[in-house]
Amino acid sequence: MKQFSTTSSPLSTADLYEIYKSYSQVQTDTRQLKKGDLYFALKGPNFNGNEFALQALEQGATYAIVDEQVNASAHLQERIIYVADVLSSLQALSKFHREQFNIPFIAITGSNGKTTTKELVAAVLGSHYTIYTTKGNLNNHIGVPLTLLSIKQDAQFAIIEMGANHLKEIESYCSYTLPTHGLINNCGKAHLEGFGGEEGVRKGKGELYDYLKIHNGTAFINSDLDYLVKMSQGIEIVISYGTNSGQLQAKVFEVVTGQSTNDFLALEITASTNAALLNKVIKTQLVGSYNLPNVLAAISIGLSFEVPVAKIMTAIENYMPTNSRSQLIEWKNNKVILDAYNANPSSMQLAIENFAKIDTAKKILCIGGMRELGKESQAEHQALIEQIKAAHFEKVILVGKEFENCQHAFTYFENSALAKNWLDQENFTNHFFLIKGSRGIQMEKMIGID
Repeated sequence: MKQFSTTSSPLSTADLYEIYKSYSQVQTDTRQLKKGDLYFALKGPNFNGNEFALQALEQGATYAIVDEQVNASAHLQERIIYVADVLSSLQALSKFHREQFNIPFIAITGSNGKTTTKELVAAVLGSHYTIYTTKGNLNNHIGVPLTLLSIKQDAQFAIIEMGANHLKEIESYCSYTLPTHGLINNCGKAHLEGFGGEEGVRKGKGELYDYLKIHNGTAFINSDLDYLVKMSQGIEIVISYGTNSGQLQAKVFEVVTGQSTNDFLALEITASTNAALLNKVIKTQLVGSYNLPNVLAAISIGLSFEVPVAKIMTAIENYMPTNSRSQLIEWKNNKVILDAYNANPSSMQLAIENFAKIDTAKKILCIGGMRELGKESQAEHQALIEQIKAAHFEKVILVGKEFENCQHAFTYFENSALAKNWLDQENFTNHFFLIKGSRGIQMEKMIGID
């Protein structure tokens, strides 16, 4: 094996790509590394992957790509590739790989529901085509290039989720993802600290539209959201969906009903460019009417790429949420809507509104603090409390230091472990819970899920 060095002859992205083609499994975490992988030694505020380069090679990595000097034996030194910056090299490699494909690349972003939407789109397109998509929520500056590098030559579609908490982040992802199609779910009160307010959120998420405008891309637009319609002006091709307008229209047919045997969202297609869908009722395994736009986005994309209607319906109806995202589960003879993966003021408002509409007694609301709100945190948490007061739930539990200085008379715990101890002692049965909070609060631990 040849030894590479940035000091005399920097390794080009094209040369690195030749290596990647022979050893195309890329790993940045030695705990996940398998024999034959390429190890990229990334650095962060609390870790330095260069320090694990030798360990990666000893575990069977073919090469370790590093940006700091690594002291190793001559044998191992031959398997070390030196670059100026590992992260930049990873992103450049992912762009080079992306450029080898002439297929639709669909970018999905938004404040609420983007992961659910991505998974629904993947289910629909995957029912008819060979697709590659973001795993879980690997949607950041590391996850996006890793997703791109996971795409194989048999791909017919790529679906890339993009998360962001500050300006220019989506723009940077687009620079190496090169999306041909894009979808912004919504622009809500998420990551206000990084974006500097709601207008900053729209500007940041809108960087996807900006890219599509310049590169003659196609946008899928929720026409119920006027600001998205306005933001998308100038995009060459727009495909719309919504409840009141758009090329695809639908209304909520049925939603969570509490004591009913059918506790999930169902929708009726009221207008469609495809007659086979007209007046069809699609029954999902998703909780809450707030999931309607996510489902419509997936149907709209499926129709646009000529997925047969029967496959679209089956894919939507069979999709089951996981990982604490709007899951409806049974727990100790209670019913629980577990939505503990993420939370911001916009998604909290929708979830609480939906829970308040459920026609059943004995409802218990368990709400965790919302992160990354910056100077707006106190006001947003107090506003959330005022909304909760107006809904008159039987019992309300607030969890997290974000509520510490708020004015309320609800049961309060500093963390989810203390809340779990209390909940275990209460021994509730035949109650209906909504458990929701930011990922860092770990609200799922209240019911013993790790």
